[in-house]
Amino acid sequence: QNNETVGSGPVMSDVCCEDPEISLSSTSNVLEKACQGRIRIKSPMASARIPEFKLGVLTVSDRAFAGTYDDLSGPEVEKLCQGYGEKTKDFALTGVFKHIVPDEVDQISAKLIELSDSHKCSVIITTGGTGLSKRDVTPEATKAVVNRIVQGIPEAIRRETSKVEPLAMLSRAVAGIRNDQTLIVNLPGRPKAVRESMVVLLPVLAQAVSQLQRES
Repeated sequence: QNNETVGSGPVMSDVCCEDPEISLSSTSNVLEKACQGRIRIKSPMASARIPEFKLGVLTVSDRAFAGTYDDLSGPEVEKLCQGYGEKTKDFALTGVFKHIVPDEVDQISAKLIELSDSHKCSVIITTGGTGLSKRDVTPEATKAVVNRIVQGIPEAIRRETSKVEPLAMLSRAVAGIRNDQTLIVNLPGRPKAVRESMVVLLPVLAQAVSQLQRES
């Protein structure tokens, strides 16, 4: 599930992220479905202060880094986070830092550290490099820089996305906390898979950031 694998090989399926009730082909539809998830978990945040935070978006792709492939997934992440915050008022972004790196553990880890420690991003979302190929190393790079693993996020994303794309179970994505201040979440590299994953992730971001900011 790396940007490099788009349109190649028998393991990629065009049915990924298609929903029989709400098509996820547009930003508005993704936000509509994400808001359905928000209703189920809204009560813990009802009286809480709306969290404000900086977002880091890291695209991991050899081809996008080389300029031979347009980065479509990183902008998708930013657009959905901005749109969800504006639509629900659950959180507000105070800055967005976007970068592209090749599929190299050292470079991925270094950029994650920069986004967390230097830019003070409370949330970093990566796209790409979560599959089974030799070059898919984003999970290893992420685990090298986090102090605590948040197992529930990738488990929930795999569970929900597997309902419409069985190959989602092949994702090795992880999520974790760095220095008790930054939540890092791995997403797949394809825009369709990003949209389906964000439906699961967006409704819990405000609560996650609130907990981290309370501790700090």
